[in-house]
Amino acid sequence: MAEEEKTEETAPAEKKSSNMLMIIIIVVLFLIIIIGGVVAFLLMGDDEEEMASQPKQERSQPQRKVANSAGSSYESTRQLSDIGILYPLDTFTVNLKSDAGRRYLKVSVTLELEGEELSLELDAKSPVLRDRIIRILTSKTLEEISSKKGKQKVSDQIQNTLNAMISDGTIRGIYFTEFVIQ
Repeated sequence: MAEEEKTEETAPAEKKSSNMLMIIIIVVLFLIIIIGGVVAFLLMGDDEEEMASQPKQERSQPQRKVANSAGSSYESTRQLSDIGILYPLDTFTVNLKSDAGRRYLKVSVTLELEGEELSLELDAKSPVLRDRIIRILTSKTLEEISSKKGKQKVSDQIQNTLNAMISDGTIRGIYFTEFVIQ
């Protein structure tokens, strides 16, 4: 009889402890969700505050680097309507310079031209232009082209090389429309 009383007393205690454990788990999960939401809000809120603090006119004008004839670059703010004629080139797939030779780059390039007459000259010199771009790209290592600065340096080098080859105008910009490293 004493044993029956002990089992009856432990059963409600076990129910109470399992209910208490379930409540604690629910509260902890609820707190984790709230903390995660607050952290996500704070991280995403910084970008919106930054954009709101900039004047509206500054945000609408994209900035890009333009190389002048001396080869140095400077910051230029231009409207989309200021972009010249675009001349797309075929996709380039080249091996990058490395010890193992296992990295390759697939890139599509679009040239921004100063005038329409330049596109005729580029059509005539297309094989030579492709050769020069391939030579520039294959001379680069993964480390050289992985960063934003590296891509800008390659872009400036291509622009300067091609401008030295043409006579009917100038190439105002180089745009990478596809850039895949594997």
